[in-house]
Amino acid sequence: MQEKLQKIKLVITDVDGVLTDGLLHYDAHGEAIKSFHVRDGLGIRMLMEQGIQVAVLSGRSSPILQKRIDDLGIKLAYLGKLEKESACIDLMRQAGVTAEETAYIGDDSVDLPAFAVCGLAFAVNDAPSYVQDNADYVLERVGGKGAFREMSDIILQAQGKMDTFSTAKGFLKAVANMAQ
Repeated sequence: MQEKLQKIKLVITDVDGVLTDGLLHYDAHGEAIKSFHVRDGLGIRMLMEQGIQVAVLSGRSSPILQKRIDDLGIKLAYLGKLEKESACIDLMRQAGVTAEETAYIGDDSVDLPAFAVCGLAFAVNDAPSYVQDNADYVLERVGGKGAFREMSDIILQAQGKMDTFSTAKGFLKAVANMAQ
C-alpha cells in the first residue's frame, strides 16, 4: 500500500456521498443547498499545493457544485457523468498521469468502474459493503465528514509531506495560495 501511495499524482473524487453526506436538499426551484466539510476542502488544497492534482467526477451537476469547484481552484472536472470509467481515463490523460499514479475516492456502485481503472481505490466508511470490498482502502470517516481529508493526510504522509498538515511551519509554507 505504501508503495502505491507514494506514486499518487492525481486524486479523482466523487461528490455526493464523499465530499457531501449524500443528502440532496430541494426546493421548488431545484437543489437548494449542499454541505461541504471545510476539512475536505483544506485536504484538497494541501494536495494541490504539494503538486498532486485533484479532479472532481460527479454523476450530478449543479451551480452549487460548480461554485465549490471554483472556490477550491480545481481545474479538472466532469459533472453530470454517470459513466465513470471513460471519464477517469480521460481525466488521467488530461492530467498527464498513468492509472498507477491515480487514486479514486467513492462511495457507491456508480464508482466501481472508476475503482477498476485507477491504481488505488478508497471507499468512505459508510459505503455499502460491496463497494468497500472493491476498495484498496476503507477510510474511518464517512462521506461529507472529513473522509477526503483523511485520505489526503494518508497520501501526504506516505509521500513524506506530513509537515504540510502536522506542523505550523509546514502548514504556513503551504498556505500562501489556499482557499478552503
